[in-house]
Amino acid sequence: MNLNEVDPIIVEKAKLWLGESYDQQTRDAVKNMLENDPAELVECFYRDLEFGTGGLRGIMGPGTNRMNKYTVGAATQGLANYLLKSFSGLQEISVAIACDSRNNSQFFARITAEVMAANGIKVFLFDSLRPTPELSFAVRHLGCQGGVMVTASHNPKEYNGYKVYWNDGGQLVPPHDKNVITEVQKISSVNEIKFTGNQDKIVTIGNEVDEVYLNNLAGLSLSPEVIARQKDLKIVYSPIHGTGYKLVPEVLKKFGFVNVLSVEEQSVPDGNFTTVHSPNPEEKAAMHLALELAKKTDADLIMATDPDADRVGIGVKDLNGDFVLLNGNQAASLLIYYLIKKWKTNGKLQGKEFIAKTIVTSELLKDIAESHSVESFDVLTGFKYIAEIIRKYEGEKTFIGGGEESYGYLVGDFVRDKDAVASCAMLAETAAWAKDQGMSMFEMLVNIYHEYGFYLEDLISITKKGKSGAEEIQKMMENYRTTPPKEINGIKVVKVKDYKSGKETDLINGGQKDIDLPKSDVLQFFLEGGSKITVRPSGTEPKIKFYFGVKGKLENKADFEKVNSLMREELNAMIAALNLV
Repeated sequence: MNLNEVDPIIVEKAKLWLGESYDQQTRDAVKNMLENDPAELVECFYRDLEFGTGGLRGIMGPGTNRMNKYTVGAATQGLANYLLKSFSGLQEISVAIACDSRNNSQFFARITAEVMAANGIKVFLFDSLRPTPELSFAVRHLGCQGGVMVTASHNPKEYNGYKVYWNDGGQLVPPHDKNVITEVQKISSVNEIKFTGNQDKIVTIGNEVDEVYLNNLAGLSLSPEVIARQKDLKIVYSPIHGTGYKLVPEVLKKFGFVNVLSVEEQSVPDGNFTTVHSPNPEEKAAMHLALELAKKTDADLIMATDPDADRVGIGVKDLNGDFVLLNGNQAASLLIYYLIKKWKTNGKLQGKEFIAKTIVTSELLKDIAESHSVESFDVLTGFKYIAEIIRKYEGEKTFIGGGEESYGYLVGDFVRDKDAVASCAMLAETAAWAKDQGMSMFEMLVNIYHEYGFYLEDLISITKKGKSGAEEIQKMMENYRTTPPKEINGIKVVKVKDYKSGKETDLINGGQKDIDLPKSDVLQFFLEGGSKITVRPSGTEPKIKFYFGVKGKLENKADFEKVNSLMREELNAMIAALNLV
């Protein structure tokens, strides 16, 4: 590719970055792309970063499609403008800002603070890295109108990101997310960004907020007497070089656990994530060191959190005594089962309680809840929609807990985002409760399958990078919409839900009805017999995701291995039928 082949609009956008309003390093990098690397120029400038399900997120570097001082500055200026409009009646508007351990996170957090302060907005800036859930907590605790968490969650090291929170402590939902983007798009020049702030408007916060947050977490415990008996439960924990390194061990100690072994190599914050290819606890490779330590020490439970400590992966011993990693649906099912059982035992169920899950998360959670007369809400993918449900029913109904298949869970409502710090504590308590009854967590899971039905799920993610990848993903979604499969693996598709059109279509009777959820680029295919396939582009990564779910019966617990094998064959056949692997 040469520069003549590049869209002139892209070239003009790039040339604006050669002006004196940009720093010399940025100008040099853009000049080099214009002269020597037009392909990279396209990737850096073909679009502006937008808020997806996780906010602003992208590869770090120069350009409108990259995370840098200027895109962060523009996002912050747009957010500041929207806050000033939305809360014009307040004498003082304030925001809380935190960051994770990624490269440039503290730099971006400081830029965010400076721009906010320059716009007359008071800033509560954490003194060092903190978990995402603590930022969510701080927004409400400090009475802020908004918040920003600088993180790219579990993405590879070249990424960074920017999650925006509203005054309820939840991430932006419609119409606020689109309205902020509109404000950002109104900024036609970098000169409109107020980079130099009033330092008096920036207040440093730290341990005092940690203490209140941890005390709230400690109040979640439902079985202190069980932990007293099982305090020696052997727990291996890894923060995978992220923000959980301090608070997760502290909250486990507050709960009463005294035998916590940290993975030393991964307990040092490191934006390069030197011991892993990707700091994602959903991937077995990221859990390797924790698994090795667990085998060496004969641990009861493995837990690992991602860099901003909002997701947690767990490992337990299976029926043969070998360590296995549970997926997000399994961990969420164990947690929700334990919470509801203990709420009932402790006399806390009053008939107004509810849980919430995303549409791609296992139906097992719903089955568990409804069997105890606890209401269950389905929401779109993205934990911000669970926060939205909590806010909607605040004062009317009581939120017990919620989760999503992508390793994010929440207990209690004082945080309004997935909380791996709280989840680590409550999953450890779940393990202690199981052990106190002579079970492992895996045996507890088998018991749940026996009682409610055997659910088996899997996720296939296909990466399509860059502009061409985004176009290919869009084309795939269009093809599934215009020519949906009539059968998959020889099994009839009986119903299609298209969340983009907001319509549910019965393919047997031809009837159609509305879906009572916001519009979203998601398709679901329901098969004869109860299997379900969901297709959606990721809102935070260059991927298209396929969620597969099958349901069977486990009439005899001794048949677990056999039934699991048969259901796995069925699930793999469905994946093969769509030519995904």
